[in-house]
Amino acid sequence: MAVSVNGLGSGLDITSIVNSLMAVEALPQQQLKSTQSAQEQLMGVLRGINTKAAALATLATKAGQPSAANLLTATSSVQTVTATATSAASPGSLDLTVTRVARTQLDVTGAMSAWPTDGSGNAARLTFVDSTGATTEVAPASTSLDDVVSAVNASGGPVRALKVSAGTDGSGTPLYRLQLTAAQSGAKGAFTAYEGSAADVTAGTATDLMSRAGSAVVSTAQDAQVTLYAGTAAEQVVSSSTNTFTDLLPGVSVTTTPASVGTSATITVASDATAISKQASDLVSSVNDVLGAIAANASVKTTTSSSGTSSASGGSLTGDSTMRSVASAITDAVYRPTANGRSPSEIGIVIQRDGTFSFDQAKLSAALAADGAGTRAALEEISSRVGTAATNASAPASGSITQLIAGRQSIVNDLSTRVAGWDQRLADRRTALLAIYNAMDTALGTLKSQQTWLTSQIAGLPTISSNSNSK
Repeated sequence: MAVSVNGLGSGLDITSIVNSLMAVEALPQQQLKSTQSAQEQLMGVLRGINTKAAALATLATKAGQPSAANLLTATSSVQTVTATATSAASPGSLDLTVTRVARTQLDVTGAMSAWPTDGSGNAARLTFVDSTGATTEVAPASTSLDDVVSAVNASGGPVRALKVSAGTDGSGTPLYRLQLTAAQSGAKGAFTAYEGSAADVTAGTATDLMSRAGSAVVSTAQDAQVTLYAGTAAEQVVSSSTNTFTDLLPGVSVTTTPASVGTSATITVASDATAISKQASDLVSSVNDVLGAIAANASVKTTTSSSGTSSASGGSLTGDSTMRSVASAITDAVYRPTANGRSPSEIGIVIQRDGTFSFDQAKLSAALAADGAGTRAALEEISSRVGTAATNASAPASGSITQLIAGRQSIVNDLSTRVAGWDQRLADRRTALLAIYNAMDTALGTLKSQQTWLTSQIAGLPTISSNSNSK
């Protein structure tokens, strides 16, 4: 790169001259940078709208699934019994009486300082027999109760063990109990614990741990039970290994509590108008979010100067046919009548003059009360259509907005390459200009030196008097 020392020969400010010339030379690059910046800003707008469209696609597609609007609520006539419903449920009611609740078996052994040994002096084996008759044999690594607990828990059998402090014996030695808890609640979690091998159990020579002194069954395995149609010829007892019954009614779960034993309750399943209204309201809000973002960036704004002259300027999306098509597709999906002849306005979704939509909860509630099934079907269809339109716009590879962003990115990449090319071109041009002006400065300096020498030589020439010529 050429180096310039300003004006040594000529007195000219070479740096300022070259900088001024380079400012002119750089105008094409500045235009490229301005175009690149505008494209990047546009991509930011498109990405923001695409994010909103993707959120709408997710929400609407979910709401458009079959029975997605079949939102029901299950209630109980008593606080000690609760119920929940899914979209698979059907409106109706059921009376039941809670007979008993589920319990998990829990056994504790007598107090001991160490696990007993067998006839060979090794730690005695344990064998558990579950409710199906299957056996699990456990071989502790030592007589340490910690080793016994570890072996039981690692066996994968029907029991989980825990060492519990039980004081000390007469000599002050710490004593402990083994607490044995069923891995499953209810009758299917029932077990019997034996001291001895599985072969000993089969032979009948193993010792039932609960037969030893100080041992106790704290809680027996028991299923929860409710009675349906009590006192009638159709009386039916339903059992569950937990306190939750999932098969009393399709799509309805009923949970009992110890305090509910002996209590009669009525379970009522009804359409959840509040939840359905929220679903519709969320859909309308998300639609307006997308349409509003498109409109805000596509609108033409008119301004008036101080002299009274009016001028109009478009937004970054003004005239963009792709975004206009996206807005049109979403709008059409919302306000078009459904297959069962329902107008969206009949269920509270109304198009406004500015192209957005409003939601009338009272109108939807009235429609649900008059025709619940038809209203839910209409809402599902509208949601499905919106989901399709939003997905077509925002799908990761094939979405129209996604492809528009990809096209703009290609333009930005090309502009970046061209701007970088101009960096080298301008650097070369600056070097050339500095070389030219440095050479000019040197030449001017030489001429100035010659001028000074000639001036001094002329000044030293002898002066000839005019009187000498007259003689």
